[in-house]
Amino acid sequence: MKIATWNINSIRIREALLSRFVTQHRPDVLCLQETKVDDPLFPHGIVRSLGYKHVVFSGEKSYNGVAILSKQPLKLHATHDMIGNGQKRHIAAELPDGTLIHNFYVPAGGDIPDPEQNSKFDEKLRFVDAMRDWSKSDVKPHNRVVILGDFNIAPMEHDVWSHKQLLKIVSHTPIEVEKLNAVLAESGGWCDAMRALTPHDQKLYSWWSYRNRDWEKSDRGRRLDHIWLSDGLKPALKSGQIIREARGFDNPSDHVPVMVELAI
Repeated sequence: MKIATWNINSIRIREALLSRFVTQHRPDVLCLQETKVDDPLFPHGIVRSLGYKHVVFSGEKSYNGVAILSKQPLKLHATHDMIGNGQKRHIAAELPDGTLIHNFYVPAGGDIPDPEQNSKFDEKLRFVDAMRDWSKSDVKPHNRVVILGDFNIAPMEHDVWSHKQLLKIVSHTPIEVEKLNAVLAESGGWCDAMRALTPHDQKLYSWWSYRNRDWEKSDRGRRLDHIWLSDGLKPALKSGQIIREARGFDNPSDHVPVMVELAI
C-alpha cells in the first residue's frame, strides 16, 4: 500500500496538479493539508474521477483544512481541535485492517521565533505539545498507526539547506526541534520513515519557498513534511520517496508529496 502526504495549498486551485501526481504515482491513500475549502464545497467530482471513492475531510473557507482520500473503505476515526481555536488541522481515519492514519497540519508559526512577541509562534508550540500529549495518552506501541502531514518543522541538521543560518528561523529553531523530538519519542518511539530510509547526513527537503526565483538552482529547501510509523508498523516499511519534481509543476504548491510503501 502506498500512503502519501501533501500540503497542496488549495485543492480546488490545484486540481490539475493533483491529477498529475495521482496518475503518475498512484497512491492508495493520499492525505492533504491546506485544502482551503469549506466542507459543502469539497470537490468530490475530481476526487472520485481519480479513483478515490472513500474520503473524509474537515475544512474551512480559505484557510487550513485536511482530508484523507482512499481507494479502500475508510471510516472516520476522529477530528481533534488540538488547541481549542476552531482551526481545521487534524483528521484521522481507519482502514479495513484497523490501521489508523492521523493527518496533521501544524501551524507555520509566523516569522518571529518568540512566543511572547508572536502569538502565532506560541500557538505552534502549544499545538506540538498537544501532539505529544495525544501520542502519550492515545497511542500504544503495538498499535498500527501512521501520523503524517505538514509538521512545519525541519528537525535534523540536514533537513535544511543551512543548519547554521536557520537556527533562528521559524521551522528549525532549537525549541521547535526539541518539542517535535518529544513527540517522536512518545509511544515507544515513532519511526521517522524517510529518515529510516535515508542516511542522516544526506540532505532531504520537501519544501522550497516561493520567494526563491529559481528554487531548483538555489535548492534552499527544508523537510517540513513527515510520515511516522508506530512500532507495530515499522516492519512493514518497504520504501519511500519525496516527489521533488512536483515543485516544478505549473502553478505549484511550495510543498511536494512525500510517499511511503508499506507491506499491509
